Amino acid sequence: MQNYKDVLSEILIDAETLQARVRELGAQISLDYPDGDLLLICILRGGVPFMVDLSRSITSPHMMDFMAVSSYGVGARESTGSARVTLDLQTDIRGKNVLLVEDIIDSGHTIASVLNMLKTRNPKTLKVCALLDKPERREAEVPIHYLGFSIPNKFVFGYGLDLDEYYRNLTFVGVVDLDKYKPSV
Repeated sequence: MQNYKDVLSEILIDAETLQARVRELGAQISLDYPDGDLLLICILRGGVPFMVDLSRSITSPHMMDFMAVSSYGVGARESTGSARVTLDLQTDIRGKNVLLVEDIIDSGHTIASVLNMLKTRNPKTLKVCALLDKPERREAEVPIHYLGFSIPNKFVFGYGLDLDEYYRNLTFVGVVDLDKYKPSV
């Protein structure tokens, strides 16, 4: 695997800016759910760093659960447009306020599929909190209730977003220099 510094063209969102916005989102969610009664659902794996930091910023009581959903082929950077649940929730969401926490919304197909599936489980409310949104790439309508940042159509990594499954641990969101990047096979 290449060192990320060799393929980093720019830091799109630095660590301080990320953390400040996550705290703002947490404060807003706390105001919107003052009595708690909130279930955060993280879409694995990319959403984990965001959800952990977001959860720490939410002052009202809340629960957490996780889902793994695949819409990308192995080594692919483009969504296939169909979502497949590879790990389902352990929590019954019937009658609960549910906040789906996602790292990035690109075409919108994956999150739209997950929302449609979760609606059939009869939550009290179902909202979306996304760290990043690429509106230029949108193909499926997705309501985003809490948004960290709208970003341009660039290949990004860090803060949960992977580069060939590496570098999710970075504290910033960087842009890949496609002229220097050599995908793992």
